[in-house]
Amino acid sequence: MAEETSSWTYRGRLLLFLLSAAAVFGAMYVLYAGLNTLQRLDVVESERDRWQRPADILQALDLREGNVVVDLGSGAGYFALKISPIVGGRGEVLAVDLRKLSLTFLWIRAAMRRAHNIRVITGDEDDPHLPAETVDSILIANTYHEFRHPRIMLAHAFRSLRSGGRLVIVDRSPRPANREHSGHEARLATVEDEVRMAGFEIVDRKDAFIDRPDDDLWWLLVARKR
Repeated sequence: MAEETSSWTYRGRLLLFLLSAAAVFGAMYVLYAGLNTLQRLDVVESERDRWQRPADILQALDLREGNVVVDLGSGAGYFALKISPIVGGRGEVLAVDLRKLSLTFLWIRAAMRRAHNIRVITGDEDDPHLPAETVDSILIANTYHEFRHPRIMLAHAFRSLRSGGRLVIVDRSPRPANREHSGHEARLATVEDEVRMAGFEIVDRKDAFIDRPDDDLWWLLVARKR
């Protein structure tokens, strides 16, 4: 009887050890994968700096210290992290995305850079959960084409902006007829009409904002709340 009890105790300890070891290795793998993703984000964004024209996009937002700015479709924070030091400690960056994993990486990156003025918001397909009439500028970069109901999203954007607040949209044009359509594009003329219908006044538009050989043609649209 004693031998049988000892055997069960040994098996229980062995099982506990194996479970603990699996948990440790699992945690180490998650940590390694996370660190690897953070490093890859830095590399990808460094390359993106060469063609995305981030300085011109930030200028279009007409940012000031103390502004409240929305990065709608922020992803892991390419623009949010650039906006943060411009608006400063008295300002705030509202980073909105549907993807919780991307927002998790943005939260980690913001903490590592001590960008305490970035607030992550998990949005819904038809509601970005923005405060009313408190936002100075909204950026929608490479995201407008993903909206299922763009007019609803524009209505939310309009309500969240202060009078005179800016809306900047940057996206890809549809590819030429001889190239395969990917579905990740939006026609500038269509977007401009929708923005006007939402109550915005068009300030500027650039049909060929980013023109890369053998790649997509990007446009930029700048609007203002009347």
